[in-house]
Amino acid sequence: MTRGIRGATTVVQNEATTIIEETRRLIEEMVTANNIAPEDISHVFISVTQDLNATFPAKGLRELPGYTYVPVMCMSEIDVPGSLTNCIRVMMVANIKTDQSRINHIFHNEAIKLRPDLTEKGGL
Repeated sequence: MTRGIRGATTVVQNEATTIIEETRRLIEEMVTANNIAPEDISHVFISVTQDLNATFPAKGLRELPGYTYVPVMCMSEIDVPGSLTNCIRVMMVANIKTDQSRINHIFHNEAIKLRPDLTEKGGL
């Protein structure tokens, strides 16, 4: 079964090292919390708010062992007035048997505001 796993985080500044480190930390927690191996992952979409352009956050994923062949695409978020800034969102699609209601979606930093219904479930 193919499942989508959500993740999001924020950074304090538009700086390449910070963006890469926070993305890597988020993805590591997403795969650990859902017991996923790189070969289980079909593809990953990573979006950033318009204020983050210092680097491609996918570099954080590429630094992880075993992720060489995982397809990943970066894109810009819709610039909605009043929305969360400095935000990196991840949509990971994986082939796993976990029921959809048992997926652990992971939100870090200010991004916990995006889906309180999921963070209350334990996806922090």
